[in-house]
Amino acid sequence: MAKSLALFNPNSNFPTLTKPYPNPRNPHHGPRIVSMAQNQSYWTSIEADIQTYLKKAIPIRPPESVFEPMHKLPLAAPKTTAPSLCVAACELMGADRSHAMAAAAAVHLMHTAAYLHENLPLTDRTRPKSEVQHMFGPNIELLTGDGIIPFGLELLARSMDSAQNSPDKILRVIVEITRATGSQGMVDGQFRELTIVNDDDSDIIEYVIKKKEGELHACGAACGAVLGGGAEEEIQRLRNFGLYIGMARGMIRKNKSGLFKEKIEELQGLAVKELDGFEPEKVELISSLVELELESEPEPNLVVA
Repeated sequence: MAKSLALFNPNSNFPTLTKPYPNPRNPHHGPRIVSMAQNQSYWTSIEADIQTYLKKAIPIRPPESVFEPMHKLPLAAPKTTAPSLCVAACELMGADRSHAMAAAAAVHLMHTAAYLHENLPLTDRTRPKSEVQHMFGPNIELLTGDGIIPFGLELLARSMDSAQNSPDKILRVIVEITRATGSQGMVDGQFRELTIVNDDDSDIIEYVIKKKEGELHACGAACGAVLGGGAEEEIQRLRNFGLYIGMARGMIRKNKSGLFKEKIEELQGLAVKELDGFEPEKVELISSLVELELESEPEPNLVVA
């Protein structure tokens, strides 16, 4: 187990899991129900704040042919917890969530661009799920995906100010995001995904999950820690936490045959261990991402009212 998982640790050596993380579905953990509901509300509030920020940052204005898809497509993209993790990591460091809002929005925009490029209509790519309904033509969706990438970086650049986000912090966040979403990150995962023949290609599937979800969550957590004023050790530990959580959540989505059951449990345990040493009263909220239920949703429908 540890040997197969070592591929996905940014430091190449996974810490040893000393005890399994409690199973949230275990009936003996009934007293946690209220707390779990509160934690769910916490993540919902972050997601709502990110959506509000994006709506204000990308209003529909002339020319509508450009800004209508720029506004609608990011709001209709499938959910990922990486942007919310960015905000939660910032708050874990004791900073206000507003410090990380531009970075969280940028992470979401990068995720949206990747999704749009993967799901363009009229391509020869074979998709495992039913076709997505598209609100715009392939040319518009392609160009919008291209356009929101630099726009995300623009949001970050505009968020610089001496009171909250210094130029040094913003520059570091830009590097984190471009590395995680570029040719050695999500793009690499997209390319390798094309080589998957069937569900038995577990090594390739794990690699794709690492690149597309693990490293995006690692990026989100690290960016939040940077903007929250975290020390280098704290930034690295939260990066590890994000990597483990992102991979676990990606594997849960791919775990219909039970292929990744043991790895999911170990990754969740490793994620929790990375939070040792942080202030206990602040850890509960961010650690609840381990237990946060994944919504069973069909392929997103990009037709928005």
